[in-house]
Amino acid sequence: MSVARVTEIKASSTKGFDDAVRQGVERARKTLKNVRSAWIQNQEVILDNKGGIAEYRVQMKVTFVLEG
Repeated sequence: MSVARVTEIKASSTKGFDDAVRQGVERARKTLKNVRSAWIQNQEVILDNKGGIAEYRVQMKVTFVLEG
């Protein structure tokens, strides 16, 4: 039997949402073992003073399996 845990993280990128997701998952894998999935809960953009997109952010839930 496996037991999984879910943790919530935020990640950001100046390139796009895909890059923010990639960076978030890569960072989670440095700290957490047995990462199995990530669910994108929310997306947002941060605007600069001129109204352009300065940063892409994602809020995600990462699932990992606990070692027994």
